[in-house]
Amino acid sequence: MTTALAILIGLLFAAATYCLLRRNLMRVLIGILLLGHAVNLLLMSASAPLTRAPAILGADGKPIPGMADALPQALVLTAIVIGFGLSVFTLVLARSCFQGKAIDDVHDLGKEDSP
Repeated sequence: MTTALAILIGLLFAAATYCLLRRNLMRVLIGILLLGHAVNLLLMSASAPLTRAPAILGADGKPIPGMADALPQALVLTAIVIGFGLSVFTLVLARSCFQGKAIDDVHDLGKEDSP
């Protein structure tokens, strides 16, 4: 299962890199989203979630031996919220660029209109 998770993370990073290098704004947005998911999976897999117990406290309020670390889970939850905000901002930016000049090519955005 760990090998399949590593392969999935590698594929997500490869797809994100491919999408980020394209000229289309929507593919860049998809690349940013894929990169965020790949990093979240990498953080979770680094904490060995498949070999440890869930991060909950016992009946006496003390941690259970062999319990998973709660810090990577908190980091991933924070990264999900930040990634959502970044994706909404990028989507609004792409929409405003498309409505203003009807351009979705990254290289044409900085060029001025010739009279």
